[in-house]
Amino acid sequence: MQDASFDELDALPPNAAGDQPLTIEQAIANLQGEDAGLRYYAAWWLGRFRVCTPEAIDALIEALLDESDRTPDGGYPLRRNAARALGKLGDQRAVPTLIECLTCSDFYVREAAAQSLGHLGDRTCVPHLTQLLAGGLTAAQPIPGSPRLAQPYDAIIEALGALGAIAAIPAIQPFLEHPTELIQYAAARALYQLTQDSSYADRLIEALKGDNLQLRRAVLADLGAIGYYPAATAIAETLAENSLKLISLKGLLEHQVKHTATDTLSDEAVHIMELMDSLL
Repeated sequence: MQDASFDELDALPPNAAGDQPLTIEQAIANLQGEDAGLRYYAAWWLGRFRVCTPEAIDALIEALLDESDRTPDGGYPLRRNAARALGKLGDQRAVPTLIECLTCSDFYVREAAAQSLGHLGDRTCVPHLTQLLAGGLTAAQPIPGSPRLAQPYDAIIEALGALGAIAAIPAIQPFLEHPTELIQYAAARALYQLTQDSSYADRLIEALKGDNLQLRRAVLADLGAIGYYPAATAIAETLAENSLKLISLKGLLEHQVKHTATDTLSDEAVHIMELMDSLL
């Protein structure tokens, strides 16, 4: 589930810089400095406030290759934040280095890179993302001694769907049967985007009836991302926070407006707006 984390639910990390507001110049200087906390916060700040200056983009791309900020277990926190930020800023210059990040030893860097590549929309990354699905369900098992899988499969699959990677359909289809529900939903979401076969989206609607709140939240994000209008009423009625249902319905509404040929709101758009009003 990538969409809300990139936009509406962009949570604030601890402000290593204190309570003083940053300027763009100071954030870039902090990102290029030596204080790990200031660098981490600056990478988040540049993405959160959509700072698209060439200097900011260059500094974030450089941070993707950082070796100094590393956790005891081998993670790269600064790289993670830089990758997430670049996905929000829309500059295609980041694509080659984000592709390099798909082979990083840090699972969460790979996850952030896949998400950002999906947002940036450059299809040159499709073969690299598809390769990470090699081995199908056999390879998509937890790493021994770790709760994580070998790859961030949900992020990879969602990116391929967003990128319109039709050639990846055979690689994605087996993941409909993955034992992890979130990965099943990611596959259904992507396959609907790639085929427009309503059976995949209807599978997501059915998942809204599940007992697990966290999974229902994820499905709300998936349905909002694909803009599937037949899900509107089910979204409004599902047992979850109204704020998340509104975000999901907003995705449906944007899809309706985008695909309406005239300036007049369609009946479907009006219905979605009425559902949104009922949740306020």
